[in-house]
Amino acid sequence: MSQNLITVAYIGASALFILSLAGLSNQETAQKGNIYGISGMAIAFIATAFSPQVTNYTTLIGAIIPAVIIGAILASRVAMTAMPELVAILHSFVGLAAVLVGVGNYLQPESGLVGAEAFIHQIEIYVGVFIGAVTFTGSIVAFGKLRAIISSKPLMLPARHLLNIGMLGATIYLGYDFLHSEFGLQPLLIMTGIACLLGIHLVAAIGGADMPVVISMLNSYSGWAAAAAGFMLNNDLLIITGALVGSSGAILSYIMCKAMNRSFISVILGGFGEGSSNKSNSAQKQEVGEAVATNVEEVADLLVNAKNVIITPGYGMAVAQAQHGVSEITKLLRDRKINVRFGIHPVAGRLPGHMNVLLAEANVPYDIVLEMDEINEDFSETDVVLVIGANDTVNPSALEDPNSAIAGMPVLEVWKAENSIVMKRSLATGYAGVDNPLFYKENTKMLFGDAKANVDALLVALREKTSKGKANNKVLVTA
Repeated sequence: MSQNLITVAYIGASALFILSLAGLSNQETAQKGNIYGISGMAIAFIATAFSPQVTNYTTLIGAIIPAVIIGAILASRVAMTAMPELVAILHSFVGLAAVLVGVGNYLQPESGLVGAEAFIHQIEIYVGVFIGAVTFTGSIVAFGKLRAIISSKPLMLPARHLLNIGMLGATIYLGYDFLHSEFGLQPLLIMTGIACLLGIHLVAAIGGADMPVVISMLNSYSGWAAAAAGFMLNNDLLIITGALVGSSGAILSYIMCKAMNRSFISVILGGFGEGSSNKSNSAQKQEVGEAVATNVEEVADLLVNAKNVIITPGYGMAVAQAQHGVSEITKLLRDRKINVRFGIHPVAGRLPGHMNVLLAEANVPYDIVLEMDEINEDFSETDVVLVIGANDTVNPSALEDPNSAIAGMPVLEVWKAENSIVMKRSLATGYAGVDNPLFYKENTKMLFGDAKANVDALLVALREKTSKGKANNKVLVTA
């Protein structure tokens, strides 16, 4: 394949990647966005594979076939609840690839670069390996936290900020040594080890409630690592793709931080829950009162007699795989001319957009799935709110308790509705480890148990009540 044809293919692939990002920004066009992305990657892969630089097809095929098989098996078997940790571990692969490309680039035979070009190329290698190493180990720790292999609590080492500064200082010193030494492999490898430790420490110090930000942040890191690899390999498409992923991940991180009233720096330097007062929490437990339990029949009565209903899902719905039952309940209530909508918090679940994907999978209409800012003012005019598996995103202490670990975080104000029904297994805290006063408010009732079992039972009860209503109407008409 000629170089001109490869250039055209790369331009086409870049355009498709941009269209993919544009499509993925909206639920209604997300499927097209995926198709654009797949098409762009296929074009990029074929153009690269048939470029003049690639000659050893035996090695290439030997690497591709096992990777395709493993990727296909993982993608087909992974559940939506496991998607966040899959994304995290995939980010680690990108980081590791950047490290290997950088070290390999340094060890390759004479590149022919001299003077300023050679110096800049050395900087590209060093920066690319650093970003890749941080991404690699940081993503593995994020995977462990999401998989519950590692505790979700932030790791608060003494003088941790000084430790981070020390590691960054050592990285800069080794970088100077690397650029001005004839034997730069040793400082490069030492820096790689330090960067790996830095990645572990940075993500370990971030608490569970900040994991959506961590995922988008690591997504950004992996993009910049890919862009750095593109510079090292002199591959324009890899630079463009990495820049797109890096910048979009950074923007998403900013959006997530804004949704939690957190600064990006505070997320990086410490975990949610740092400095929270146990005394405040224990006092809260004593003062809030007693939770009132309810049952499926009572909830069904409230729903069939309501005019406005809002459903706020959380990670508990994802774990229980209750979205399909929720979709059926929504359809049944809408058939009765009841206004049903969904309120989605930007950080609901363990991945940005997690709840939107689940609801789309269950065929919930896009137009009734609203973001927090679009629906928060409507709770005061709502008859019933169904909180399904959400906790931290509906916690009133974020607005009412200045000593709370999540103070200032914007939340869905479900307690303003006439009736709030919380579906949850117990009164346990959420991923942030913060008690939730919502459970003890006068207009809140707890429907304890597995979300899927309760949703299915609620669907059966609603069908019985609506069918009886239709039967009674027929009797009245006949009479």
